[in-house]
Formats: sequence, C-alpha cells, structure tokens
Amino acid sequence: MTINEQQDAIIEEFSAFDDWMDKYQLLIDLGNEQPALDAQYKNEQNLIEGCQSRVWLQADYHDGIIDFQAESDALIVKGIIALLIQVVNQHTPQEILDADFYFIEQIGLREHLSPTRSNGLLAMVKRIKATALAYSMKEA
Repeated sequence: MTINEQQDAIIEEFSAFDDWMDKYQLLIDLGNEQPALDAQYKNEQNLIEGCQSRVWLQADYHDGIIDFQAESDALIVKGIIALLIQVVNQHTPQEILDADFYFIEQIGLREHLSPTRSNGLLAMVKRIKATALAYSMKEA
C-alpha cells in the first residue's frame, strides 16, 4: 500500500465517527494495538525532543526500506505515533521525504490537540522525515 493509500484509509476510518471522543478512543485503541517497544530502544537517542510525553522512535533500514517502531507513555500520543508509523512504515526514504501527511489535517487531528500535543505531533513528523533523510544520504 502506498503512503497516500494508507493516509486515505486512515481518513476513511476516522470519518466513520462524528464525535471527537470516539476519535480519541480510536487513537487510544490504535496505540494499544502497537507492539511494545523493546526496552533496549527506550533510550535517549530514540527519545523525540519537543514532545510533552515521552515518545521513542526506533528505525531500522534494510533492503531500501525503513522499518519503524515506537512507543509512548501517554495513551493518545501512543495512538498518534501509531498512526504516523502506519503511514510511513516499510517505505523507502524518498517516499517518506516526498509524503505530505495530509491525513493529519483531513481527520482534524491538529485542531483537536492541545498546543503542547500539537507541537509534539510536529516533532514526531520532523523526526520521521529527518530519519528518512539520514537513510537517503547513506543510499547516495
């Protein structure tokens, strides 16, 4: 599935709910479905700066694709990073760099987050893009 197809699937899934409490519950459920991040990856290097909650992002590069894993100590934030990973996981660095993450606006996520959570979302996206950029430089 392409990055845009994945984003469209998320938009469709969220459009089934009108009430934002239901959408928050969906985020929490998505976060809870994420496999736990191995303790060895919960380190300072993987910690995303700029998030109010603690969020760890582990990326492994093999055969031209990036495999992301993540975890957070906050339920909604865990769901947000799970959504981001759902979009970018198992894609090439260039595909990730070219992605515009339009689903964030389309599902209304940014407008329904507190300013600190919104900043954290931006920090997560920046970290994913920076990771993709670093791996793309290794390819060159």
